[in-house]
Amino acid sequence: MKKKFFNASIYRHDNATELVIENGKITHIGSNLPKCEEEIDLGGKLVLPPYVDPHLHLDYVYTLSALGQEGAGSGTLFEAIEMWPKFKETLTVESVKKLALKGIKDEVSQGVQHIRTHIDVTDPNFAALKAMLEMKEELKDTLDIQIVAFPQEGMYMYKGGRDLVEEALKMGADAVGGIPHYEPAREFGEKSVHEIVKLALKHDKMIDVHCDETDDPHSRFVELLNALVLMEDYGTRTTASHTCSFGSADDSYAFRMMDVFKKSNMNFISCPTENAYLQGRQDSYPKRRGLTRVKEFIDAGINVAFAQDSINDPWYPMGNGNMMNILDNGIHLAQIMGPREIQTNFDLITYNGARCLNIQDTYGLEEGKAANFIVLNEASVYEAIRKRVDVLASVRNGEFLFRRKEMAYDIPLKL
Repeated sequence: MKKKFFNASIYRHDNATELVIENGKITHIGSNLPKCEEEIDLGGKLVLPPYVDPHLHLDYVYTLSALGQEGAGSGTLFEAIEMWPKFKETLTVESVKKLALKGIKDEVSQGVQHIRTHIDVTDPNFAALKAMLEMKEELKDTLDIQIVAFPQEGMYMYKGGRDLVEEALKMGADAVGGIPHYEPAREFGEKSVHEIVKLALKHDKMIDVHCDETDDPHSRFVELLNALVLMEDYGTRTTASHTCSFGSADDSYAFRMMDVFKKSNMNFISCPTENAYLQGRQDSYPKRRGLTRVKEFIDAGINVAFAQDSINDPWYPMGNGNMMNILDNGIHLAQIMGPREIQTNFDLITYNGARCLNIQDTYGLEEGKAANFIVLNEASVYEAIRKRVDVLASVRNGEFLFRRKEMAYDIPLKL
């Protein structure tokens, strides 16, 4: 049955107001399209492709509250990592699924249909990985989940970590992860980066590395990662997440590296809220923001996306899966709110994230692609961002995942 969604403002389609859906796919985008058996009035609201959260730790969500423990008192990344093994001891497949489902509901109810999750595999029992592999299959009609085999305690800092990562890839993880800045010495951090690329090539997997999540400008593992994937022509399948130290690097080094980043086509992910909270902890003033060079990446045509990262875990006590909140914080911190910038800011939580996940060939508001989209409670990009509006509806394969009424307020005012 054909259905038409009409009276819409469609992102990246300035003169289109209607979408025709058949067999779960978009067949036409335009205006004044022929009538269909079912017609749905979207009330002039803004239609976007679904939000993408390209970096989230679903095995960590709500562990802070559920286990009744406090997070890192210092608020630093490294203290939280040291605390994590105590949390991990209590995890089971069932407990991970229970909390992860809560986090997934948070995100799906706010317009997310694609999540890439980093799952800690420095666990010989693979409890979290087993849980997430099950959930990936069980929830595939609601959202797409990609799994990164992530050695939270290090490939080499944790004994046998490298082999656990490879085993996780054999079990079904989609991407190779790493954390070179946490390894016991620079030599081992570099060794881990070499191994990440080797494993990705060996098992035909994507790469997503926690890279240089520190204020230390001497942490330059992103340079090595970029060089290796450039030489292997693997940049489009590679993502460097965080790269906070690149925001502290001197300009001469940074702009030389951006030239090489453009050659490799490697992707970047920035986590605005979490890294603003974690980074700059040793600074008095001026205090660093914790972001990589988002604005400069955009200006240079380097793909960069925003992500939630954490929801109520030892690293970050806040978070609720609201990508509009992530976007709002990110564009403030990165200072990207010029008139032209605002018109493409939504790319940071939609199309750019899809490129990180390598799903750009099937994702987006285009004829022939899956009828997956969300409806925001405003008519224009500018007003939607300015008001940080909610998602009124989420559509997957042409069917509503949810639909909610627009809130109405009656506030009597006296002049």
